[in-house]
Amino acid sequence: MQAWVIGNWKQNPATNHDAMALADALLSATAKEFDKKTCQLMVAPSCIHLATVSARLQDSSLLCAAQDISTHSASIGAYTGDCSAEQIADAGATWTLLGHSERRQYHKECNDILVQKMRNALTQDLGIVFCVGETQAQYDAKQTLDVLTEQLAVIPTLLQQAEQTADCADILAKRLIIAYEPVWAIGTGKVPTVAEVSATHEYIKQTVASFAAPLADINVLYGGSVNAANADNFAASPMINGALVGGAALNAESFLTIADAFARAKA
Repeated sequence: MQAWVIGNWKQNPATNHDAMALADALLSATAKEFDKKTCQLMVAPSCIHLATVSARLQDSSLLCAAQDISTHSASIGAYTGDCSAEQIADAGATWTLLGHSERRQYHKECNDILVQKMRNALTQDLGIVFCVGETQAQYDAKQTLDVLTEQLAVIPTLLQQAEQTADCADILAKRLIIAYEPVWAIGTGKVPTVAEVSATHEYIKQTVASFAAPLADINVLYGGSVNAANADNFAASPMINGALVGGAALNAESFLTIADAFARAKA
């Protein structure tokens, strides 16, 4: 199975010049020595840099994703500050992140909002990287699996709302990736063991597969203080299909070291 390594640039870098420099560094490195067949690379720039980064990456093997899309409309409307799925696709993105813990925390995004965002994404043929994960308090209380069950419930809700459930499941099988990011590990340096992550990924895969037969082979990525030093350990697990990388994605060398670890492990 092909691995996926995705760089979430978040609200970085500060300037378009720096965003282009990072894109150019990735292009230069991947043009030389990188096994694109075993590991698909993707970056998610901030909305303000999305169009220019996607244009720079055009005709390369690197994909471009948005970090979010509007809930209120898949196209246009009087929603100041929002970017719709159609606008995101027009800017060159083919995927979008949804449900990131920072969106859940700072913007109070609930399951109803995320179901609508998923519907909007699919109307514009955008792939979805759906983020799930528990807080430190929930982890300490051993509620991880309960939290994941509740967060993953958006998928059967989406299927139930679809006019053709079977068709929707087939579409999701091609356009949905789950990213498990324990909130307590994002940017903190705290890292769960590979065994813990593997067991959690197995639970996610089994849960998603139970929603519809086409979802039996869903890719599940790990995010949460993934770096060049620990990537080999995570990549060695058959349950971990790649990584959603935060801070380490802002440096081309460290990002590609992580990607190379997964490319070698999945070859």
